[in-house]
Amino acid sequence: MRRLVVWNAMTLDGYFEGQAPWDLSFHETIWGDELEAFSLEQGKEIGTLLFGRRTYEGMADYWTKATGEIADMMNSIEKAVATRTLDEATWNNTRLLKGDATEAVRALKAEDGKDVFVFGSADMLDSLLKAGLVDEYRICVAPVVLGGGNPLFKPQDQQLKMHLQGTRPLKTGAVIVTYQVGG
Repeated sequence: MRRLVVWNAMTLDGYFEGQAPWDLSFHETIWGDELEAFSLEQGKEIGTLLFGRRTYEGMADYWTKATGEIADMMNSIEKAVATRTLDEATWNNTRLLKGDATEAVRALKAEDGKDVFVFGSADMLDSLLKAGLVDEYRICVAPVVLGGGNPLFKPQDQQLKMHLQGTRPLKTGAVIVTYQVGG
């Protein structure tokens, strides 16, 4: 069984996106050579990159126009989008997962291959986390307080414990933290 690994950047006050959709301006505070190297290193672990529909559309729009090593990785890697509304996926190497996202992701995890990674997609992650499908969170905590925005973790009915697996400080003041979910 493949693991489901979440990779996101988040502010100190818990937001992965500003108050407007796709407001990722706080990423400027964490980006640098170290995070670029980490991104490329982490990319070697990805078997399938999973997105919700909105994140897929934004990522496809951005990465199909970008250049460089990370753009090459993002455009060539296998991708899947959990959707009830899209009829086709035009981004290179993308397949649609139609119907119930939790069941589709359960089947995706059961496939052979390297791990499934999720970037962004906080709404989809909320349902996957509640269904017990998330195995690991890797979060780059930015040294910024936004004061509002779209939270990475949505309100939960119960406490969810995570176990620290590692930390990696960056010269930018950001810290990459890795947590195993549950356990």
